[in-house]
Amino acid sequence: DGAAGGGEKSTNALMWLIESLGILYITLFLLLSFVFVALSIMNLLTARRESMCPVQLIQSFETCLNEEKYQEAYELAKADESVLGNVLSAGLAKLSAGYEPAIEAMQEVGEDENMKLEHRLSYINLVAQIAPMVGLFGTVHGMIEAFFEIATGGATPDANKLADGISKALVTTLIGLAIAIPALAVFRILYNRVQRLILEIGITSEGLMSRFQSGAPKKA
Repeated sequence: DGAAGGGEKSTNALMWLIESLGILYITLFLLLSFVFVALSIMNLLTARRESMCPVQLIQSFETCLNEEKYQEAYELAKADESVLGNVLSAGLAKLSAGYEPAIEAMQEVGEDENMKLEHRLSYINLVAQIAPMVGLFGTVHGMIEAFFEIATGGATPDANKLADGISKALVTTLIGLAIAIPALAVFRILYNRVQRLILEIGITSEGLMSRFQSGAPKKA
């Protein structure tokens, strides 16, 4: 009997939650949740060290430079799809024009890659901003329903309708914050990680290319 009573209470609570939100807010919050999870997974896979600054590429590239196989080093970096590969290939492509143009080319590519990564991350931040706004909209909507019942219900307004409006106001706020808080936390964590990896890529790429500072080969 105790287990049956507990199950019935859980079912009633779930039904109350669904009825409080309504089909509109359920759809909006489910959509925001799905977008947040998908964006988090995509950016988490992109912000890995293996994806942005692979150690194997650094070792192979340095080996080619030590053996003065500059064309092989360029092809190795060009074939790699990581941010570091794009930066190094841009630097070697401009190396015949001098060390400074090569460094400038690497910095331009690094800034471009950083902008792309920040652009992807910004959508998580957008979810973190929209979710509480949807919750606030639901709060205002619910309170309007409650006060409308008070205004039109006469001396004895319907308690059930009052409770429906107030519960909608509170539940939508709660769900909106429940989505926004993790989204904001994930955004800041991934943003800081991307910035740290971009800085590491800049230091690593300039360190690999520093051997050409005194004189660049005629052809990369």
